[in-house]
Amino acid sequence: MRLTFIGGGNMAAALIGGLVAKGFPPATIKVVEIAAEARARLAAASKVACFEGAAGAAPFGDVVVLAVKPQQLREAARALAPHLAGELVLSIAAGIRLASLQRWLGGYARLARCMPNTPALIGAGVTGLYARPEAGADGRAQAQAILEAVGEVIWVEAEAQLDPVTAVSASGPAYVFYFIEALERAARELGFDEAAARRLAIGTFRGAAELAARSPEAPGTLRERVTSKGGTTERALATMAADRVADHIVRAVRAANDRARELGDELDRDQ
Repeated sequence: MRLTFIGGGNMAAALIGGLVAKGFPPATIKVVEIAAEARARLAAASKVACFEGAAGAAPFGDVVVLAVKPQQLREAARALAPHLAGELVLSIAAGIRLASLQRWLGGYARLARCMPNTPALIGAGVTGLYARPEAGADGRAQAQAILEAVGEVIWVEAEAQLDPVTAVSASGPAYVFYFIEALERAARELGFDEAAARRLAIGTFRGAAELAARSPEAPGTLRERVTSKGGTTERALATMAADRVADHIVRAVRAANDRARELGDELDRDQ
């Protein structure tokens, strides 16, 4: 599979690094990036060919990955359009719907769109992925292979489902960091220094998440196994239940989903 990335920022670098680590030859990857410093960094780190403009990188190969900022996508798509020749175009630009992208590409329909999250930067991401029917089975397989280089892939059957993907997994790392911050604060208030409090909080979260990932049991069952009747965990969870912590988390995720939909509407109007 031959790839061309339009944009060479952090997510593109993560994908390229993951692909190369999984055995994709650097010679099969091109990058179009207007910033000379970013081109030099990518060429040095991953040994890929870098170009200042789309015309110089054509022909693009099998898949074109649009990895520019949403505000830059219209201009990038219009520069790309004259050089497309049947490639799958995979967008990782947040909020830009495929109808807009298709319009900027002059009606080109072999499109897919995804929503990754920041743990992709360390190969531990989870990405929601949607493809237009015109992408075909081979296009779906190619998109999945690219994104699995940096973690898991969850297919959605409708593009609108990428809004809840945004709310749950793309915004989700911030929720996790928020919880870690609170756990660390509690540890410090109970007498631990900053370094020890951070180790306790992060180690507990990392270990529990890994246990949940490896266990065939549901998180609720695992929670029950930790909760002895009359014990410390039961007391803590009773306090959280009284404060309706779970309900507030669900409400927050719903708010993020609403905002993702609003941002998509705003970007459609602006473009």
